Amino acid sequence: MTLDSNPKHDQLSVERDTVLPIEDANRVVSESFHADGAEANQLLNLGIELHQRGELHAALNTLQKAHLLYWEMNDQQGAKQALEALGQVCYTLGEYAKAIDYSQRSLVLAQQIRQYLSSVKLLGTLGNAYRHLADHEKAIDYQKQSLMLAQELRDQRSEMAALNNLGLAYKAANEPEIAIKCEQKALEIAQKLQDYVATGQILKNLGNAFYALGDFEQAIAYYQQRLELAGKLGDQRLELQVLRNLGNACNVTGNYETAIAYNLRRVEIAQKLGDVRTQEQALGSLCVAYEALGRTTCAIKYYQQRLELARQNQDERLELYLLSNLKSAFSMLGDYTKASEYSAQARLG
Repeated sequence: MTLDSNPKHDQLSVERDTVLPIEDANRVVSESFHADGAEANQLLNLGIELHQRGELHAALNTLQKAHLLYWEMNDQQGAKQALEALGQVCYTLGEYAKAIDYSQRSLVLAQQIRQYLSSVKLLGTLGNAYRHLADHEKAIDYQKQSLMLAQELRDQRSEMAALNNLGLAYKAANEPEIAIKCEQKALEIAQKLQDYVATGQILKNLGNAFYALGDFEQAIAYYQQRLELAGKLGDQRLELQVLRNLGNACNVTGNYETAIAYNLRRVEIAQKLGDVRTQEQALGSLCVAYEALGRTTCAIKYYQQRLELARQNQDERLELYLLSNLKSAFSMLGDYTKASEYSAQARLG
């Protein structure tokens, strides 16, 4: 699984919180010179590429063929890689039990052929899968094993990934204080390695952990660091993600004016990128903030813009929700004519 995501696929467009060792960036294939070995290597590479493109079921089919060829040749190296890749695809699909099965089988082979860096990564995948299944004890145990092995190997990038993943496991287990300690150690390594992608992910995880603790001031501080990083990288999609975090945190703390500023910027970027879904969500956040400030006229302006997008997207459920809100907002202003108009539109819907 790579650090980047493919926004064209729903499963891959979710913002990543895990960090992977660098081994994932350098594809290694079996050294078999057998004709079937060459075919298996091609299938393995194709399966990995399909995964990266978000063609997950095609990736599964291709990788299963590669694994069968490696197994028939008794090629442990190739079989290990195919099983590992299958585990990653199942993880992306949200099929965590299958991801665990493939990853455990790959781990056995990795240990047999003494591929310890690969073992670090596989232990991390197992921990992450168990975290999603809410088996917190196993999630933490696997991430601790991953961390210990990374430290024994003195591989800082793997240690950084393991610390980050261990932090996620502790946060999921409702132990945010321990999670924060793990993430802060991971952040130190990421900054030392000048790994800006990992730094951004870890800053997000730290912000989320402090948010879970109710320490919104610290959460906002980490989100702001991530926003600065997004600006330096010129990554507007990352900027959109951070602006959402900052807007939510400011709304929770009652800092509505600042939340409005963040969400206006979010709308601007979303329009530029043609990201209608994010634009609609940001407009919703603006409505919340303006209503909290008692500025109903401003809230109505953004409700109307959101309604227009809902109609463009033929989202009838959202359209009815917004018509109801507009009816209520105009009623609060004493404009019962407008309120009746929106009420009539809702009945027609």
